[in-house]
This record gives sequence, C-alpha cells and structure tokens, in this order.
Amino acid sequence: MTDRPTDLATEAFVAHRNLLFTVAYEMLGSAADAEDVLQETWLRWVKVDPSQVSDQRAYLVRITTRQALNRLRTVKRRREAYVGQWLPEPLLTTPDVAEDAELAESMSMAMMLVLESLSPTERAVFVLREVFEVDYDEIAEAVGKSPDAVRQIAHRARRHVDARRPRTTASPRQTRAALESFQRALETGNPQEFLDVLAPDVVLLSDGGGVKRAALMPVIGAEKVVRFYLGTSAKAAATITCEPTVVNGSPALAVRRDGELDGVMAARVEDDRITGLYVVRNPEKLTRVTSETPLTLR
Repeated sequence: MTDRPTDLATEAFVAHRNLLFTVAYEMLGSAADAEDVLQETWLRWVKVDPSQVSDQRAYLVRITTRQALNRLRTVKRRREAYVGQWLPEPLLTTPDVAEDAELAESMSMAMMLVLESLSPTERAVFVLREVFEVDYDEIAEAVGKSPDAVRQIAHRARRHVDARRPRTTASPRQTRAALESFQRALETGNPQEFLDVLAPDVVLLSDGGGVKRAALMPVIGAEKVVRFYLGTSAKAAATITCEPTVVNGSPALAVRRDGELDGVMAARVEDDRITGLYVVRNPEKLTRVTSETPLTLR
C-alpha cells in the first residue's frame, strides 16, 4: 500500500526544490554545501505530514534557512583557513536566469562576495527579505529572532550591502563586450589592449584552493593586473584559450588549457570597463559549469 503522506512530501519537495537550492546557494555560495542543506531539509520534511502544513513553500524555505544558517556558521570557520582567496562556486545557469535581472544581480560574483562580508544571520535576513521578498514575520521564525529584531538586522545588512555593491549595474551586453575585449588582450598579449578595458583601480581575485596556481592576495590596479597576466602567459607551457559562457546569470569566460577546462572568469563592469575580475581555478569548484543549474526566486 502506498504511503500517501510520503508521496505528498515528495511532490511538495520536488515542486519547490529549485527554489530551496537557490535559497541555500545564495546563503552559502557553494553548490556542494547547498546540496547538503537540501538533503538535511528533506530528512526533516519527510517526518512532517504535509497535509497539516498550510503553506508548504514557506515551511520548506524555513527549514532550508535554518539548515543553511547552521552550515554557514561552520563553513565561515573553514573558509578562514582556505588557501588564498575564496570565491563562490560558479554555476552554469539556464537562459531564464540571465533574463531575470533581479536574480542575476543577486547571485553575481560581485554581489556574492559582498554577502560574504555579512554575519550569517545578516546574510540570511538580507537574502530572504531583499532577494526572495519573504515577510518579516516569516523570516523571524526562520532565524529565531523577533520581527522587530529582524527589521533592524535587515536595515543594517541593507546599508552594509549598499555601501559595497557596484555603483551601476552593467547590462549583459556591456559585460559581454568587456569580456570580449579582455579575451582579445589575452590572445594578443598587447598591454595597451588590457589597459583599454581595465579600470585603473581594477581588482583581480583568483581562487586556486591551494591546488592550482593563483594569486594568494588581491591584485590591485590595472598595471599590476596586466603584469600578472603577461607573466602568467609567459610561464604557461600550454595553449590557453577562452570561450564565452554564462555563470551565475552573467556573461563569463571558460578558460581552457590545451583544450581542458582550467577555470572560469567572471567580471564586474562599470562604465564599460572591468573593475573586478574573479577567476576560479580550484577544480573542486568547477563541477557545476558544464551542465546547467536551474534556479528561481519563486
């Protein structure tokens, strides 16, 4: 005989899975950790009789948030011991993510790094309120705070994010054009072509995880970034090629070494110039850039 409550639980979980993954990923910046959170969410959800839950979506988001908060507090300590710069795990995203400007902006590499500077509770509150438009009472239940406290946390987090987010949001076309110019500079090795597309105060962050060669500290300034890339190219005993892709809802470059995927490069673009370069080379973080990950705010 079929266990009907389990069938209902499965149907509800599958129906909201993309949303729950998006919530967990926005909070954690790691697909692997987000998948673990979903597993923990399922183990708790399957013990509940879904027919007794008036709003299954809200209930599942609440469980996911609590599990992501627990995980976030753990990974914060782990990331402090990370070798070199830590960057979010890039995701190859479906075309509809790029078309949703709000979702694409919230999960861009630049924004995800801003979210890393928040405390775990601030990040949970900001993500739920500003990205997913969850009401304060529901957030309060999810994070174990009073609605008034959540309003204060949301205000503080919003002010922190606003002070650090890009001044202007580049369109996908502008970002794609800037990356195409940067790709040509890489292919020609012409320093002036680099300088034409890089902002004077550009910041390069590269994540090798201690496995692949990467700058251990941020490289700041156009001339230093140019020297870094020209020096890297001179030492590379391989053919380096780039091809356009889309990660986290924004144009990016897939970098290949002798035809093998070597990394992903995303960019922050303002006034048609690159102000931030984010290069992920850690092989453990490149498992989600060859097949699309469906994400949603709904």
